[in-house]
Amino acid sequence: MHTDPLWMQAFLAVHIAAGGLCLVLVPVALAFRKGGTQHRRWGRVYYWSMAVLAATALTMALFRPILFLALVAVLSFYLVFSGRRVLALKALARGGAVAPVDWAAAIVTFGACACLAGFGALRPAWVQNMGMVAIVLGTVGMISTLSDMLRFANPPQQPDFWVGVHLQKFLGSYIAIWTAFSSVTLSQLFPSNTLAVWLWPTALGVPAITAASIYYRRKFSSRAREGAALQTAAS
Repeated sequence: MHTDPLWMQAFLAVHIAAGGLCLVLVPVALAFRKGGTQHRRWGRVYYWSMAVLAATALTMALFRPILFLALVAVLSFYLVFSGRRVLALKALARGGAVAPVDWAAAIVTFGACACLAGFGALRPAWVQNMGMVAIVLGTVGMISTLSDMLRFANPPQQPDFWVGVHLQKFLGSYIAIWTAFSSVTLSQLFPSNTLAVWLWPTALGVPAITAASIYYRRKFSSRAREGAALQTAAS
């Protein structure tokens, strides 16, 4: 019987702990007022927990090696990374610049997702025969990174553009966690490459993210209009 080396067992334990923490942290962060101290605090804890989760997943996937999981780990971390970075890019609507790290992360992740989708379509054995799952996840990742690069090249005019992007990316990373959790738990009952096992979080999560993005953009826009009206009245 094959036994993983001790460092792999340690990485797995840390990975499981970080994943469990991430599952709890998003509802906690969302429970507090958006932009408030508690929301930002728990959001930071979630970000670093995701960083640990992705780093341990990538390391273990490369060691085994499992290319499919390695590429998914890159996508998962990019979602939370870009969701945090957009907070530093609020000035894009006022002529601010994009940092090289944003371009580099988007380009690398786009390449990883292109490989994920391409191998799923043309060389499924290279991505553990995940086929359609790899195609769907890779396509979602390419769309996400391409939209970011288009935003970098053509800065948005709306000052509150970051609200929707921040929410979409963080909740997208949360979907990735549920996808991994589902693949581990439900694969005990169904074959691991069954579409439903991997894709139900995406099928449920994408409409929820869209609805939440619309709601919060309207809410922030309403606050901005109220603030402008008060400034005008005061002057």
